[in-house]
Amino acid sequence: MALLTVTNEKAIKNATYITTIAICAVVTLLNQKVIPRPDSFPAFIYKLPALNAILNGACSILLVFSLAAIKKRNIPLHKKLNLTAFILSSVFLVSYVTAHYFVPDTKYGDVDHDGIMSAAESAMVAGIKPLYVIILLSHVFLAIVVLPMVLLSFYYGLTDQREKHKKLTRFSYPIWLYVTVTGVVVYLMISPYYNY
Repeated sequence: MALLTVTNEKAIKNATYITTIAICAVVTLLNQKVIPRPDSFPAFIYKLPALNAILNGACSILLVFSLAAIKKRNIPLHKKLNLTAFILSSVFLVSYVTAHYFVPDTKYGDVDHDGIMSAAESAMVAGIKPLYVIILLSHVFLAIVVLPMVLLSFYYGLTDQREKHKKLTRFSYPIWLYVTVTGVVVYLMISPYYNY
């Protein structure tokens, strides 16, 4: 039995796209430092990037088990795992936006944590930085792409529109898994250079 009833699908899609655009706009504003940061904030803010990596890692594990559950036709377990992953991803999103608001920018390779890349620091990471940038950019781009796909996948799953759900999750699942895994990888690669 579906948890939700099928409503006006066009309205759901519009709400999904508006939500995606709003989230992207907020993150962009925070990244561009358009919204001024307060002079002081709680110390736990600096722990949010690590929390984000843990949430991403947990989502990766849940998604793998979710795939195993659906392959065994265990739909109740599949739903529980996906709902848990969705909740953790929602917590991640709030934590991510909060961290981007407060935490200062970090430059990959900034060993002395002064916010300036010296020639020596750039030379030290010259071989690995292109890989980091590729992983980071693909992670960010696909996180934007997958957000409406995941929201619609959940809508179709919760309204028991199985064919639409299966058709969309063929694309949303691997992208979501990639985004969660690369979220952990990006954190592990950049965390030695945090300047706090």
